[in-house]
Amino acid sequence: MSFAHFPEPSHVPLRGGPVLRWGVLAPGAIAHDWVTTLHANTDQRVVAVASRTAERAEAFAARHGIPRSYGAYAALVADPEVDVVYIAAPHSEHRALALLAIDAGNHVLIEKPIAVSAAQAAEIALAARTAGVFAMEAMWSRFLPQTTIIRRLLDDGALGEPFGAAATFAGRFDDDPHSRAFDPALGGGGLLDLGVYTVWWLHFTLGGSPSSISASGELAPTGVDADARVVLGWGADVSGSSFTSMTTDLPIVGSVTGRDGLSIVAEPFVAPGRFRIERAGGGAAHWEDETELRWRDGLAYQAAAVASHIAEGRTEAPEHPLQTSIEVLGVIDEARRQLGAA
Repeated sequence: MSFAHFPEPSHVPLRGGPVLRWGVLAPGAIAHDWVTTLHANTDQRVVAVASRTAERAEAFAARHGIPRSYGAYAALVADPEVDVVYIAAPHSEHRALALLAIDAGNHVLIEKPIAVSAAQAAEIALAARTAGVFAMEAMWSRFLPQTTIIRRLLDDGALGEPFGAAATFAGRFDDDPHSRAFDPALGGGGLLDLGVYTVWWLHFTLGGSPSSISASGELAPTGVDADARVVLGWGADVSGSSFTSMTTDLPIVGSVTGRDGLSIVAEPFVAPGRFRIERAGGGAAHWEDETELRWRDGLAYQAAAVASHIAEGRTEAPEHPLQTSIEVLGVIDEARRQLGAA
């Protein structure tokens, strides 16, 4: 196959489509970046924000030009002018806040990981399906232009049958035992924070739940996983490897190799950037995102996709269904169990 011309990306356009009125639960750092790119790069609008304290919600609303703020989460989910709720709290709070919003009849976009276990994710999925509302984990990487091209290449058999994949996401976290990253009570640890990306990449490129899981690594003094190496198998001849670390800095790279001697290498695979197709005998073809959107600017793509899916009457995103979130967390559950992580 010639790669002189890559397929066109098939992401939902950032502007010109359906517009939703969003409410934000928990105005932290990720919520700040999410609202910033939403208002700067899409037609979507945030109309309400809630925190556990009225002062924090008011400050966030003032900073982002949000018309209403609440000092209680229950008040926002009861707001009739909110179409969909974005949940940006620490991992440990995702289940409770998702169920609160769903019970009030709201569509939900829940930051990743969707919950701290596969069982909790399944509970959220059941609640959303029972209520007939849209629910999705905020796996923004799946909705990037480059990812839509990679999906097309894999579906078209451009590499031949994929048989191996790898993903690395490592970044040095401040060594603070009281921080969210190292606190077991808040869903700390590299696998829940970074592994949700790397395991998703293996699921995305190699297809579904693995038949074997093997994990090794090191724990932080608080008992959460600091470094984790996870090897997944799909039968005897297909495998993937994931490496996550909160103690070292490494390039954020995802790759997949096919039996035709070709590999896709994306760097970074989690955010707007670039990828290349390498031939085993040498030579490569490159694709690069030519927009000015970089890193968390790319959060905008999933918001446009959610708005489109809800306008179409969908209750799940075909690109990233709830079952995928459950299966990825199932792998992380087992890896954490093998490591003895808190």
